[in-house]
Amino acid sequence: MKIICEGIELSDAVMKVSKACSTKTTNPILECIKITAENDAMTLIATDGEMSIRKKVRAEVLEEGAICVPGKFFADFIKKLENEQITLESNGEQVNIVYGESESSMQVLNADDFPAIEVQITEKRIELLTKDLKDLIAKTTFCCAQDDSRPVLKGVLIRTNDANITFTALDGYRMAVCKKELKSAVGDMRIICPGRTLNEIGRMLGADEETIEIFIQKNMLLVSIADTVLTSRLYEGEFVNVANIVPKEFTSRIEVETKALEESVERAAVLARTDKNSIVTFDIREESMNVSSNTSIGRVNESVKIRLEGKDVLIALNCKYVSECLNAAGDERVSIGLNGAVAPCVVTPVAGDSYLYLILPVRTSA
Repeated sequence: MKIICEGIELSDAVMKVSKACSTKTTNPILECIKITAENDAMTLIATDGEMSIRKKVRAEVLEEGAICVPGKFFADFIKKLENEQITLESNGEQVNIVYGESESSMQVLNADDFPAIEVQITEKRIELLTKDLKDLIAKTTFCCAQDDSRPVLKGVLIRTNDANITFTALDGYRMAVCKKELKSAVGDMRIICPGRTLNEIGRMLGADEETIEIFIQKNMLLVSIADTVLTSRLYEGEFVNVANIVPKEFTSRIEVETKALEESVERAAVLARTDKNSIVTFDIREESMNVSSNTSIGRVNESVKIRLEGKDVLIALNCKYVSECLNAAGDERVSIGLNGAVAPCVVTPVAGDSYLYLILPVRTSA
């Protein structure tokens, strides 16, 4: 294989696909980026066995062929050559990288050992606004579980019906739900997509694409943006029945300015994070909410104006969970529903049902 390309284009492609290189594997080929040169372009692809990213780059192909380069090292090296014209030439055992008056080399693996990636995924299709997909991802994926004890909770439940799409994520302590309208759809969908996959799609989305299509077939998902194609396996298993989690009615409901509450919680969190449970206490009475944290380092005690309907309530919550949901909500004001100190706290828009956040309280000795 022998190709000539611009460093800036190769660096951009390598940085994109390297996100799919495996970092925890006993199979070295999954740590690699496969480079295939044919016709007037080269195609780069990486996979960790769950997600794959493929990108095509313009190149002058002097000799066709395919190699597998060590993903992380190749990406870091090419990043330093963005202002150079690069020649890649491989003899099967190593790749020579020529730039300016200099030359370097890296060991390569056999491209035949790289796993085949399914790209014929067309059975079901949905189309939605790019900005709506960005919002769906930003408003939910931070609630995905991070550990492997229940793999399905590391994913987001995606459901479509009629003209709507709903994302739901939860980790056992909190839950996020976001709903948007679809532009079009072929077949109803109920899948569990890895949160990591959705976050990577979110980073790929630019401002130029007005709409985006997502394709599903069996247990695979595909998204194509410009010259970049991402495919991912979907999680199999039963997701939590969220309909039984959200309370239907509340004994207390407050309306509050989002920024004022978020800033107050973040100040209280400075001290609260020194405690293992990161507790912030909310004492809700009449027209004010008292936000406080009390640790061995010190004490924060602030008052935030609210509008209360129903009973007074005292509840303790994890400050990180509250901050993240308020930040994701994005509205000037939010509504918070409560049923006492030991029932879930539910954050929704003041009007409509475009999103919902549920946070379980922290039981305290007080």
